Amino acid sequence: MGSNRYDRVLFFIAAVLIVGGFIIFSSASLGLLAREGASFGSIALKQLIFGLGFGSVAFFIALNLHYKNYRKYAFYFFLSAIILTCLVFVPGIGFSHGGAKRWIEFASISFQPGELLKIAFVIYFAAWLSAIKDKVQVSRFGVIPYIILSVIVGGILLAQPDTDGFLIIALTGFIMLSVSGANWKHFILFAILGAVAVGGLFYTKPYIKDRVLTFYKPELADDLGSGYQINQSLIAIGSGGLSGRGFGQSIQKFEYLPEPIGDSIFAVAGEEFGFIGTTTLLIFFIIFALRGIKISSNAKDSFGQLLGIGIVLLIIIQSFINMASMIGLFPLSGTPLVFVSQGGTSLMLALAEVGILLNISRYQKS
Repeated sequence: MGSNRYDRVLFFIAAVLIVGGFIIFSSASLGLLAREGASFGSIALKQLIFGLGFGSVAFFIALNLHYKNYRKYAFYFFLSAIILTCLVFVPGIGFSHGGAKRWIEFASISFQPGELLKIAFVIYFAAWLSAIKDKVQVSRFGVIPYIILSVIVGGILLAQPDTDGFLIIALTGFIMLSVSGANWKHFILFAILGAVAVGGLFYTKPYIKDRVLTFYKPELADDLGSGYQINQSLIAIGSGGLSGRGFGQSIQKFEYLPEPIGDSIFAVAGEEFGFIGTTTLLIFFIIFALRGIKISSNAKDSFGQLLGIGIVLLIIIQSFINMASMIGLFPLSGTPLVFVSQGGTSLMLALAEVGILLNISRYQKS
């Protein structure tokens, strides 16, 4: 593939997900009218301007900026993302929503730096692994740096708290390390540390304990408490049947589903577009993943390969966690659905990540 051509298939798949996601978001936004009296126009316009508008700019910059430039400044990018994420704890700059401190605000514009930290981690870790690729099986070059980075990122995100964000980063980094050729014996250490970490979160974070127990013992969950959201989600998806109620016809989004434009948006899609619609959405995500993996594997250097894999993992892991949690296949998560859920920062950076993937596709092995 020539250096002036990007992968048209990935571009088409991403475009369908973005346009389809905005259609689903527009319908789900109507659910806020009845409960909060919010202006539909203001919600949709904000997503359009800050998500799609700024995201399109980020996309075209990433599409035309050679991906090797990220390697040069990977450390500074990662450090800047850490500093920005820490600003959520500074009074007057960071602010809370739903009991979590995940946002900073400048000139009435809010930004979620934890989303930037995800891609910054992937860029830095890809740069690190590509630099020490011949030594990755040595623990002090492979597994130990991964653990140190995970502890740093985890300490910041868990304090917000943003447990889902940390798990996405940790799992992405783990798979990146695996495909780079890490010693399989180190996975035993991962298993031990992972078990300790999960156990610690289970006993120190009550909301995580509630989610896990609700997942494993749904019959014991309080229908109006810990089991409320998953029950309402299953009702919404189940009532959609094969082909759905139709665009804009969801009932659950008006009165029952928490966060219909956030982490519950897949349930709204299931109610309105049914099994056919949600399966189609899932298939497009799978094709996106397969195409992204193909692009990554054909990159000319190890940095491009690892960067591409990391980006695909960020998008797919987050999306699959959201969809799986809404149908009861995974503990309930506050993770938004990429390209679909509300969040200007998330959508803008997702578009930038697609741009980076497409840029990698312009420089493939012959």
